Amino acid sequence: MTQRYAATTLRTHTCGDLRSEHIGQTVSLCGWVAKRREHGEKLAFVDLRDFSGVVQCVVDNDVDVRSEWVVRVTGVVRARPAGTENSTLATGQVEVGECRVEVLNIAEPPPFPIDARADEVDEGIRLRHRYLDIRRERMQRNLRVRARVNSSIRAAMERQGFVEVETPFLMPSTPEGAREFLVPSRKEPGSFFALPQSPQLWKQLLMVAGVDRYYQIARCLRDEDLRADRQYEFMQLDAEMSFVTQDDVLAAISEAVMAAAESVTGVRPPEIERITWREAMERFGVDKPDLRFGMELVELTDVFSATEFKAFAGAASIKAIRVDAATYPEQAAYGRNKLDALTDRAKKLGAKGLVWLKVVADGQVESPVAKFLSDLERSELLARTHATEGDLVLVVADDWATTCEVLGQLRNDIGRPPVHEGPYRYVWVVYFPLFVGADPNTGRPRPGHHPFCHPHPDDIDKFESDPLSVRALAYDLVLNGWELGSGSIRIHEPELQRKVFNALGISDEEADRRFGFFLQPFKYGAPPHGGFAFGIDRLTAILAGEENIREVIAFPKTQSGADPMTNAPTPVDAGQLAELGLRLLPPPAQ
Repeated sequence: MTQRYAATTLRTHTCGDLRSEHIGQTVSLCGWVAKRREHGEKLAFVDLRDFSGVVQCVVDNDVDVRSEWVVRVTGVVRARPAGTENSTLATGQVEVGECRVEVLNIAEPPPFPIDARADEVDEGIRLRHRYLDIRRERMQRNLRVRARVNSSIRAAMERQGFVEVETPFLMPSTPEGAREFLVPSRKEPGSFFALPQSPQLWKQLLMVAGVDRYYQIARCLRDEDLRADRQYEFMQLDAEMSFVTQDDVLAAISEAVMAAAESVTGVRPPEIERITWREAMERFGVDKPDLRFGMELVELTDVFSATEFKAFAGAASIKAIRVDAATYPEQAAYGRNKLDALTDRAKKLGAKGLVWLKVVADGQVESPVAKFLSDLERSELLARTHATEGDLVLVVADDWATTCEVLGQLRNDIGRPPVHEGPYRYVWVVYFPLFVGADPNTGRPRPGHHPFCHPHPDDIDKFESDPLSVRALAYDLVLNGWELGSGSIRIHEPELQRKVFNALGISDEEADRRFGFFLQPFKYGAPPHGGFAFGIDRLTAILAGEENIREVIAFPKTQSGADPMTNAPTPVDAGQLAELGLRLLPPPAQ
């Protein structure tokens, strides 16, 4: 149906709107010439394109229009002659005839075709001419998917009583883990603002201020290496809530995510699954598990508790994954070279080695270590993994974390489909560790997320005796193996905050020096509160069927961090540097 907003002084309809019900109507269309084809001596077909789609126009052969010229076409909608309909076009049942063409602007030939063939063009060329790339159907669709996601998120948050508040873009440097972009101050030479990694500071202060429920579709910046799911600049739904538990936060964010997904797919996802961090590591070996495929980790430590095989003897953790020959025939049939490559991969990931076993007839195994396994160990291994003839079993023996992480990565390497394929499998991962590892300099534990996560109430008495077993009220949302975002219930009690700082080796004096600007307001009555933030770029990319978030961002950076269209980053002149009190170091010697 005709979209009401399409009508302007120059046009009555958009190109992609025309259908059989418009037959007989005189219409005016505006757009770009996608293609011109000769049709005999007197007529030509012009495919006219705008954001909504393409429609065929029949014009006099002497009309001079060329690729990407901007034109206005006025004519009569009519049915295409029988047998010439185009089922690949939404407008394929009709065409516009008796056309009068007005050239609104001419154009040079574009550097690449403005259609699906541009997918094969070097990405650097596409990004250098991004304003042309965006004319394509794929990019138009992606940007409109993104707009629907943003709109549905806003509506879902406002239905739940959240208030949209914009927070500052120039802020003090904060210890959030990632490298910041710094902005020199002209007024205070030698001092710097930081661009926000997130609005974390501000949204918690809004809870102290009594806003109760805050949200923002926030632009954040991190000076990190770029990859398929990461850009310097990214957009996130940022939210915070007062007087809530973890369940309240997860319910509110789930509603926003499900509304966004439904706005794109037309189907509301089922209630989001929930697993603990420990279960995710035990079953999938990673804290952002992809639930679309099996190959889960299998516990074997007890099977080899009395083994005489030196590689397994005394190992704190022994686990395996089964590569099912029916599901992964190519991988299960790997030859020696591929298996050696898997072993090298396991070592690079931190394991001492990798044991592989191929199941052959009669429950026997083919493996370099087969002779070191007892009959009972071999039969129990096959029973635990449910391995049958043709399957491949991969085993790692190491400390618990290494065993899980290495097999988790191998599982993804072997079986994980592209992120946008298959069903959408959302999962909440909850109860992350409050502390992880030990700082090599101090020997103290390091914060798992950040030092403001509230510890699980049941674990507070373990701070001194077993700090690494303390769970946090921290949670991540994962979709098809991509982490969409993370959050936590925050510490709002000054005494508990000091206790966490002390466990990290941060004295009261150092805490005041590093975090005083943030902690001072909490002395004036901070409510219990918690929040979350998830990446809109990542969610949109998956819903749009893309593997890279660059394809759902209008003007992204390349993987090297450059902007081919503007040539940014660029040098600035000496006068600008002097005004800011800056001097450049000479380039390092080659």
